[in-house]
Formats: sequence, structure tokens, C-alpha cells
Amino acid sequence: MPQTILYARVSTTDQTLAHQKTQAEKAGFKLDEVVADHGVSGVSTVLRERPEGKRLFDKLRKGDVLVVRWVDRLGRNYQDVTDTIREFMRRGVVIRTVINNMTFNGATTDPMQEAVRDALIAFMAATAQAQAEATKEAQKAGIEAAKGITGKYRGKKPSYDRDTLSQVQTMAAQGAGTTTIAKATGLSRQTVLRIKDDPVAAEAALERWGA
Repeated sequence: MPQTILYARVSTTDQTLAHQKTQAEKAGFKLDEVVADHGVSGVSTVLRERPEGKRLFDKLRKGDVLVVRWVDRLGRNYQDVTDTIREFMRRGVVIRTVINNMTFNGATTDPMQEAVRDALIAFMAATAQAQAEATKEAQKAGIEAAKGITGKYRGKKPSYDRDTLSQVQTMAAQGAGTTTIAKATGLSRQTVLRIKDDPVAAEAALERWGA
């Protein structure tokens, strides 16, 4: 019997996986199982080499639905993400995203539809990698900024954690509006705007509070 499986991933030990499951359920997905990797980088570790990622490849069968919050949960390496999605589609697996409720499968045989689908997958995978690279630079800048104020006033504690910051940045990269992002994350519009306008400062605020 086909199953609906959520794959969740967080890259650092201070992040949590629970919200990805909650988001999927709120979006209407009836999950049979959750497969999750905790503290695993989507940049340096391809899906097949992650402890639970390996199990995902073993589990998925024709007719199954693979749910991910967004393609960046599969990985942030362009080649890995595109190869993974295409392999799953060849197996007859349907891939669905929680954000924007997108669906990818190998059912279509129309060349034009295939071209549009593949171009969209490529764009999403490229966006995931570009976002990872931008975040890495922001983290570096944030750490340097934090070093300069050690022992001094840290400012107001951020109303977001790393998970939420990542979600804001991902949705912003996809072109989501401020109001949409605020509703999805539970943050105020003002906070979302500050993060979008200055991601380096947003990262620095977390560093100052040791988050």
C-alpha cells in the first residue's frame, strides 16, 4: 500500500525537526511516517550519505508520496537535489512540497510539460544552493560582528531562531511576500522585513545571543 512519508532535516544541533512535521500536517498532509536527519548539512552531505537519507532511498516505492517542506530539505547542492528528484520520479514516487504545495512526478509524457517541470526543478535546486552560500556568508559576517561586542549590550533578544530565520530566507528567495512569510512563520511583518532587508544583521543578532 502506498505511503506518504515526510523527509525532514535540520543542519545544526540547536534546531528542531518538530515544526516541519507540524507545518506538513497543518497543510493537510496525512503522514504515515517521518524520516529525519538531525544535525546534517545539506551542502556537504548528499542525501544518500546521510543516516536517514539512505533509509529513504531504501523505503520509497512506486506510488509513494515524498513530502518535504521545500527542496532545500533534500539538500543544498544543485546536482544532488536534481539527481535525487529525478531518480525518485523514475521510481514512480511523487514529490510534494509543503511551501507553495508543488507536485513533481514522472507521469507526464508531454515533452513541453516535461521541459517546464525539469526547468522548475533546476531553478528550485539552484535557489537552494545559492541561498546556502548567501547564508554562509551572512553567518561569517554575523560571527565577526558578534566578536566585536562580546561582554557589551547584546540588544533585544531575537523573536526567531535559526530554523525560522532559514524559513524566512528560503521563502523570500522564492519570491513570497512579507505578509505570506509572516503568517507562515508566526513572526511580525516588521521582523520579516528586517530579516529580508539585512540578513547579516539578523544572523549577527542570533550570534550575540549564542543562538
